[in-house]
Amino acid sequence: MQEKSQIQNLKHRSPEFQTSFFNFPEQTIYFCFADEIPYGCFCNFSAHGFKLDNFYWQTSEHYFQAQKFVGTPYFEKVQQAKTPLEAANIGGDRSLPLRPDWRQVKDEFMYKAVLAKFQNHADIRDILLSTGNQLLVETTSHDYYWGCGEDGTGKNRLGQILIEVRTILRHYN
Repeated sequence: MQEKSQIQNLKHRSPEFQTSFFNFPEQTIYFCFADEIPYGCFCNFSAHGFKLDNFYWQTSEHYFQAQKFVGTPYFEKVQQAKTPLEAANIGGDRSLPLRPDWRQVKDEFMYKAVLAKFQNHADIRDILLSTGNQLLVETTSHDYYWGCGEDGTGKNRLGQILIEVRTILRHYN
């Protein structure tokens, strides 16, 4: 099963696969992994820390996942996770109680994290601004909310939020 997932993610890295399979414009920028150059910085796992809400966050993934557990011991556990994957695993543990309004507020917290990350790092802010008006698409095959999903039909909310942040930064830059 893991091998199939790795193959799917490799396909998503291929520009030929992306432009032929997904129904997105040709001028689309695809990203999936934090180690991709130059657009890996668009991923929540990229190592671009920032201070927000009186705490330092190693990654935007740490911030986002911790917001599920405000006021509980899991908040600190996520904040202190050694890696963004560990933070994501804690946040994805459905045996832990989520805040009751999570579905209503999750986009707001993602926006705050992405904005803070790009406001605090001129190098990646320049990369984001250099994308002009291109569509930004996260090609995570298993995520149909934050990414485009395996078949390109996902909501791509992370890509949309990056575009919103790009617009704000362009206006104030």
